[in-house]
Amino acid sequence: MKNSPKVIARSIMTWLLLSMMLFSSCSTSISNDESTHASTKSAVEITFSDQQYSEPVDGRLILLISEQAETEPRFQLRDDSKTCQAFGMDVDGWNSGEPLQFDMEAFGYPIQSFADLPSGEFYLQVLFHKYETFYRADGHVVKLPMDRGEGQQWNRAPGNLYSTPVQIQINEGAFPELAINLDQKIPPIEEPEDTKYVKHIKIKSELLSEFWGRDMYLGAHVLLPEGWEEHTDVKYPLAIMHGHFPKDFNGFRPSPPDPDLEPVYSERFDVEGYNIMVQQEAYDFYKTWTGPDFPRVIAIKIQHPTPYYDDSYAVNSEAQGPYGDAITYELIPHIEEQFRGIGEGWSRFVYGGSTGGWEALAVQVKYPTEYGMCFAACPDPIDFRAYCLVNIYEDENAYYKEGAFRKTLVAGHRDYLGDVDATLRDMSYRELVLGTKGRSGQQWDIWEATYSPIDEDGYPRRIWDKRTGEIDKEVASYWKENYDLAYILKRDWTKHGKDWEHKIHLYCGDMDNYYLNNAVYLAEDILSETSAPFYNGEVDYGDRAEHCWNGDHENGNHISRLRYHRMFIKKYVENVDKVAPDGADLKSWDY
Repeated sequence: MKNSPKVIARSIMTWLLLSMMLFSSCSTSISNDESTHASTKSAVEITFSDQQYSEPVDGRLILLISEQAETEPRFQLRDDSKTCQAFGMDVDGWNSGEPLQFDMEAFGYPIQSFADLPSGEFYLQVLFHKYETFYRADGHVVKLPMDRGEGQQWNRAPGNLYSTPVQIQINEGAFPELAINLDQKIPPIEEPEDTKYVKHIKIKSELLSEFWGRDMYLGAHVLLPEGWEEHTDVKYPLAIMHGHFPKDFNGFRPSPPDPDLEPVYSERFDVEGYNIMVQQEAYDFYKTWTGPDFPRVIAIKIQHPTPYYDDSYAVNSEAQGPYGDAITYELIPHIEEQFRGIGEGWSRFVYGGSTGGWEALAVQVKYPTEYGMCFAACPDPIDFRAYCLVNIYEDENAYYKEGAFRKTLVAGHRDYLGDVDATLRDMSYRELVLGTKGRSGQQWDIWEATYSPIDEDGYPRRIWDKRTGEIDKEVASYWKENYDLAYILKRDWTKHGKDWEHKIHLYCGDMDNYYLNNAVYLAEDILSETSAPFYNGEVDYGDRAEHCWNGDHENGNHISRLRYHRMFIKKYVENVDKVAPDGADLKSWDY
């Protein structure tokens, strides 16, 4: 059918308008998901002053909308139905005083489009998460958020800019025109002070500095044993707790709970006054640690945040660099030399939960003779056949279980009764709003930053498409050979079985919120079939126990999660004779 003159005229006008949009100049580059595109007309104009930053800045701009303002919107983004709304866009070369139009086609979570927002009164806040440019040793130039002492928290990172929340009205998808000034800047964080028992160290890592093209540091909070100052001729075992970024050696308190402390309800554990319980447990640990019957060891919590997360996962990786070697061969020997550690593999033992559980097992697997025992509680997926509820080797899509006539969303989080409050797609979409190219600083992105090869731009390759959930089998194969811990144990048992004997101890609740018990079941099957030697370790499960269960059958998670040091230091000392060589000194530090 031929077009009429009016249709042709309209087509020409449409083409001209599109051309003007596509080729109009703009000094600031933006992107809404994994690719850069031109912005449509915006209702939100954002600025910052030269008092905040005088040089052009790069980063992620996050627009947040909440129903209530009891807490700022930047603290209300979460995986479940209580979340606020957020949209995100990348920004390059943004100058002070330069109005930036927020991309009204930006990807959102949980609602993906501005046009679909509900009508009503809400509170709006905008936050700018600042990036730094890294010139890595592998030749790639990448832009990432450098940790600034907060443990890679986008809503608390010093130097990030944010606006004062304002009340807005949304009517049937129509968004109000707003001029937002990022008038607030998150201040620096004070360093903790040394005490008699707790010392703080920070060293420049030569390995990491070379990889990242700038000075990079590792740190630790060191808890010294009772009598350390008096027993100057004694050398001690080293208890290494892995886990999320520790601000200090929390859980150790030389004074009773604050009598004026107002009790706070814990939503996670459904417990009133949990803050008081935490202080009481910390004080009890102080009394236990300094008492006459507790083993004398040096205990440390290490700090190794990366531009991708609050810690590195303690292994070497393509995207993050040689963190495993830096921790094992730079940080730990430095601590042992400074604080009189024994300094031998059998005398170092590792423990932790969740992220720390994976790390504890990972360093024991990756460095069989450098560590003497591991206690891994509720570990992140240690067998990628159960990458939570995804089998990355057999499943085609991470977000759906698909049949011929329907598909079902994959669950992401449950409670101890099995009630699901978030799907895997929900979790991934929230991360995509917070950062493209694996830069959200969240859980699924750090697994990719740790396990994946890098893409042509130098960022981690996706294990699955963040929008669709389609799994990349080539990336899955790389993960299997390098970071699937259960598979590596099975593959390398004939080579390292003797080095792993008596060292592997796993604990997990059978109703873990993230389904992490499924991978532990598979790993247990592999360990139970070992021979010459048998693994001679331990695998234990908590009945109806949720995430963070660590082998304590007598107390709830809210208490046992505060007792890692008391539990696992004793377990190590009770079994150290099984891993120590003949003639090892097991007496001088047992005073």
